[in-house]
Amino acid sequence: MQSDVTTKQAKLQEKLHVGIIMDGNGRWATRRGLSRARGHEAGVETIRRIVEAAPKQGIGTLTLYAFSTDNWRRPKTEVAALMTLLRFYLANEVASLVKNGVRLTVIGRRDRLPEGIANAIARAEQATANGDVLNLRIAVDYSARDAILNAAAKAAALTSLTREAFSQLVTGEAGLRDVDLIIRTSGEKRLSDFLLWEGAYAELHFTERMWPEFEAVDLAEALASFHGRERRFGGLQSMPLEPAPSL
Repeated sequence: MQSDVTTKQAKLQEKLHVGIIMDGNGRWATRRGLSRARGHEAGVETIRRIVEAAPKQGIGTLTLYAFSTDNWRRPKTEVAALMTLLRFYLANEVASLVKNGVRLTVIGRRDRLPEGIANAIARAEQATANGDVLNLRIAVDYSARDAILNAAAKAAALTSLTREAFSQLVTGEAGLRDVDLIIRTSGEKRLSDFLLWEGAYAELHFTERMWPEFEAVDLAEALASFHGRERRFGGLQSMPLEPAPSL
């Protein structure tokens, strides 16, 4: 049974890995005379829509940028609201994730999260561990530069090192597919310390849509643009999947 599940999860690596910088919740709310907290609540609804749509559109791994290390600098009330939403998501979405075959992984630091959240994350990850329809990775208290720095510190103790081995140190997952496409909503055009190692060959797609407005059709349009470019340039996205030389 376990080997069959492992085989199914390995097949996810054959499908696309898409990363999304979910930007614009606050601005969406402000333009409507709503609190920024209401914008983040609307953003959670969008997560549900996109998680449901992703497997149908050929995505095997979906990494969502929920809370960066720099976000701790935001007003305390907004940070508290975001952490409350994270608690809510972990408490209320796990049953749906299990039902739909979604494996949840949270990347980033856990030692600075409010009391109880790290344990809730661990329970959610364990409950969804056999999901084989979508690998959902949510970045919380995450910094790509910190992930690379921490990996380098661990690698210093090794006598030999390959890119594959270093990649596992960075991502925490063996055999994780490199990112094919990074989408950023709200019109901003920067990576903001997101998936710098895994996204070395990723296509970038920027949209004016605020995250609460983002729909399955917007995801489909981003993927259509990606596939069109891939055809024009002869499968550039296959490059990260080739065996990499030793460092």
